[in-house]
Amino acid sequence: MQHTLRSVRETVERLWPLSGAEGWDAPGLLSGDPAAPVERILLAVDVVAATVDEAVGTNADLLLAHHPLLLRGVTSVAEDRYKGALLARLIRGGCALIAAHTNADVVEDGTSAVLAARLGLTGTAPISPAADGVTGIGRVGTLPEPTTLGALARALADLLPPTAGGVRAAGDYHQPVSRVALCGGAGDSLLGSDPVRSADVYITADLRHHPASEAREQAILGGGPALLDVSHWASEWLWLDTAAGQLRAALPGVEVAVSELRTDPWDFAILQ
Repeated sequence: MQHTLRSVRETVERLWPLSGAEGWDAPGLLSGDPAAPVERILLAVDVVAATVDEAVGTNADLLLAHHPLLLRGVTSVAEDRYKGALLARLIRGGCALIAAHTNADVVEDGTSAVLAARLGLTGTAPISPAADGVTGIGRVGTLPEPTTLGALARALADLLPPTAGGVRAAGDYHQPVSRVALCGGAGDSLLGSDPVRSADVYITADLRHHPASEAREQAILGGGPALLDVSHWASEWLWLDTAAGQLRAALPGVEVAVSELRTDPWDFAILQ
């Protein structure tokens, strides 16, 4: 059976329904001819020059990215601007572009659920659940065995692909942890939620100074978790393998590959 971009898009939107996306998000089909055949798909977290070159260079018919290229409005796609240049490269290379972003975060086996499963969390539930109580942003669950913050940080560093920033921790290295809340990608907006505040540790990315500082000051008074801050890209990259497996099952005959390129924007760090 030959698959077209239209049929692949229908599969993508069945696996990760657009109805699950946040109102500010911009997932879905960005470029490509719906009637064009699709024989090879490349999955990546980010649409950047390296992943676009990889997609075109490996003759992919579709680049399926987690982060939408045009998340925020643009007024030009001229090729002296990087978004225009990337779109032009994809179009000339015959490679379509689809994004599955927050709609892929909230599903039962979305970005946070995959990270929770890889950490072995049990009894997981969304931090911010949808009406069905099953889907939603983030996950909270319990480690199979209690450990320490330092040991969990080490395990997380071993689990995630390496980045310049590594894993940053706020809390006592030896403090016991059992209940874990996490959110793949940027999750400091959930710091004040009850499931996060009642957890022993919160794992997320892109923690800003003031939200992190305020959460730690509250924890001193007995009302908040330790914090583990990881790379945004790394926290979501693990999901790509799960997504690839789902696409292979749903699209027999289509080759599905996962980009191994690191698209975390930081190249090195100097410790003081």
